[in-house]
Amino acid sequence: MDRLNTIPAPLLDVQSVATAQNARNARQPSRIETQARAAAESFESVFLFEVMQSMYADIKPGAFGGGNEEGLYRSMMNEEVAKSISRQGGVGIADSIYREIMRQQEV
Repeated sequence: MDRLNTIPAPLLDVQSVATAQNARNARQPSRIETQARAAAESFESVFLFEVMQSMYADIKPGAFGGGNEEGLYRSMMNEEVAKSISRQGGVGIADSIYREIMRQQEV
């Protein structure tokens, strides 16, 4: 039994080496790519906000008590919902805009 305890552990763990190589090979997005993605998502968010605002244009106030407060709340709610949709993949506008920005940058 004592002999088993004296056997040295392997110097290199094959799985650890493979994981380290994969981490080194993974490409991090450049600053331009990160900024382009953020701009594209922001544009999509604004577009979705405008769509949602127009959706509520013909609805009579009163569902939340009416008045200016309802209009303000509805606008804020639409803005946050639009941002959330865009962050979660959106409707595909951000991807098209991102590709176009990158094409224009010749990256």
